[in-house]
Amino acid sequence: MEKVQWKVAGMTCANCALTVNKYLQQQGAKAVVVNPIDGDVSFELMENKPLQQIAKGVESLGYRVEGNGFTPAKHKAFLSTNMHRFWFCLPFTILLMLHMIPGVHIHFLMNPWIQLALALPVFVVGMQFFGRSAIKSIRNGVPNMNVLIAIGSAAAFIYSLAGTLFNLGPAYLFFETTATIITLVFLGNYLEEASIHSTQRALKGLVKSQKVMANMIAFDGDHKEIVFPVENTQLRTGDLVLIKTGEQVPADCKILWGEAQVNEAILTGESIPLYKKPKDLIIGGSIVEDGNLKAQVTAAGNDSVLSHILELVKKAQGEKPPMQQLVDRISAIFVPVVLAIAVLTLIVNWIILKEFTPSLLRSIAVLVIACPCAMGLATPAAIAVGLGRGARNGILFRNAKSLELFKNIKQVVFDKTGTLTTGKFQVDQWNVDTNIFTEEAFKRIVFSMEKYSNHPLAKSIVEEWKTTDPIHWKNIREIKGKGMVAEDKNGDQFILGSYDLVKGLTTDDTHNIYLLFNDTLAGWIDLKDQLRPEAAEVVSYLHNRGIKTVLLSGDRYEKTKKLGDSLSIDTVIAQQTPEQKLTTIEELSAKTPTVMVGDGINDAPALAKATIGISMSDASQLAMQSAQVVLINHGLQKLPTALGLGKHTFRTIKQNLFWAFSYNIVAIPVAAIGLLGHYGPTYGALIMAVSDVVLAANSVRLFVKKLD
Repeated sequence: MEKVQWKVAGMTCANCALTVNKYLQQQGAKAVVVNPIDGDVSFELMENKPLQQIAKGVESLGYRVEGNGFTPAKHKAFLSTNMHRFWFCLPFTILLMLHMIPGVHIHFLMNPWIQLALALPVFVVGMQFFGRSAIKSIRNGVPNMNVLIAIGSAAAFIYSLAGTLFNLGPAYLFFETTATIITLVFLGNYLEEASIHSTQRALKGLVKSQKVMANMIAFDGDHKEIVFPVENTQLRTGDLVLIKTGEQVPADCKILWGEAQVNEAILTGESIPLYKKPKDLIIGGSIVEDGNLKAQVTAAGNDSVLSHILELVKKAQGEKPPMQQLVDRISAIFVPVVLAIAVLTLIVNWIILKEFTPSLLRSIAVLVIACPCAMGLATPAAIAVGLGRGARNGILFRNAKSLELFKNIKQVVFDKTGTLTTGKFQVDQWNVDTNIFTEEAFKRIVFSMEKYSNHPLAKSIVEEWKTTDPIHWKNIREIKGKGMVAEDKNGDQFILGSYDLVKGLTTDDTHNIYLLFNDTLAGWIDLKDQLRPEAAEVVSYLHNRGIKTVLLSGDRYEKTKKLGDSLSIDTVIAQQTPEQKLTTIEELSAKTPTVMVGDGINDAPALAKATIGISMSDASQLAMQSAQVVLINHGLQKLPTALGLGKHTFRTIKQNLFWAFSYNIVAIPVAAIGLLGHYGPTYGALIMAVSDVVLAANSVRLFVKKLD
């Protein structure tokens, strides 16, 4: 199987996406994902299938294919876009409409042959675009909106042509209707494209940050340092770069020399610069506000944090939440239903009015006023804005479903260490039995064991008690949630961990870590952690909105209870192993929709079992997370924004769907019974052109909407 990724331009709605999806499946493609918002199309294809031929087939449906090494067919600049087509058609349409303006009498424009000559170029351009797309979509089994436009404009043109050829008089001339429908729909398509592109504003900002110039450091034959400019796409892991004040970090790097204030707002939404020093990591896309740095590239191109973020957001946009799946089923039958209504409108009005001309105009008005695009765009447009705003604020949603699920959340469960606390511990006090080990030997043993653990307590001790002469163990293993067990080359056994490992040897359970040497208690360590300054505000926010809070920790009950009480957390559950945390989250989620907030390492199983798992992540560890939502750089303060964004995105989807369905439910009958008057098709095309813009504008409001 060959993995193919394309950009397909020209898709405007779910109906377009369904057309492309079904065509690719007919060609043998598997795992097809089509996103009408940004045009991303991915699928798997048998290697013996001609990719170029399939791409031409997609283009024959009225779309343009790019990417994956495919060179699209060269399009002539003339009439290659909706904007070009609109400007080409507009002068002809204006001339055709002049004789309809009260008080304007241009006699030669009343001549049917002149009108035919003016309408013909517009009709040809319209049929070349709408007609070809309509025919291909019918062959593909998924009729698209262009079927309605093509039939409506062709009916008016053919009826007028017959009136001209047989000299039936002005009552049979509706060339201006044909031209107006085509011209206004081209305008509507252009406005729709512009509106939909605006929903990608946040994502485009991230994409722009991917390509910048970098100052690459190299050495000449005399080993003298030289600096020369290159595009960051040419950087590779291990390259050296110079980053000056005001410049953008060209790739993920590790600082070798220099200090600087670095603004990571593009990744975290936080405008306050961070102090960076040698050995610190800096993320590509961030800005050096003050200072000069020499750094080594640690990840470039598709391996960078920014690329991972973009990939996550694009993947989430391509997924369909449950509500969109229902809309897709409706969109798939919408065009055939509208065609049936149009035929019924023609027949019923002909019977009632006993006149064919007004009946035909009402039938055409039904065709051009119907708008399947509005229904198809209601969900993806809002999702695109929600995901984009989240990404620009350091909140990454791994799937669109999680955005929708936020609406039901009634309970939030917090891990303690690294979530409500900073996770940066300091050794507070410690004690060693000097009859067994000296103080230096005790520190060396603890360091040599803890360096094999990823637990925050272990990392803090390793940082503080670092030694250049660690013990080389015969074997060492970790007991998840409890501690480390090691054996040295002499066969002596060392156990370092929580009180659960030393029960029976001491009744003092007040310490964080105990060391056993051959089943003898050799010492203990206490560490202190700091509460995150934003923790109280976040918990208060949840309580004010009627959301229950739970503190779930592996730490001792007394310490956990003390912290929970200081934050007024509703329920405290302590001394839990990872397996017990998993069971607890399963039980809580079964009773009520539950969010679990953890550090994404020890809490990974529990995060996966919650209704929504939210991970507090260092940006550089982004690819390792398993939660549905990631708060970059341990951004607990972003939790209210994530909850608010989920709620308001779903609210926007509901508003969009209400508008889309209401529009079609009202507009189609209005057109069918003739309330649009003699110029029904013209008004219908104009109203339809505006309908998608209204929907997109409502979605774009999410960029600036206050998230309460």
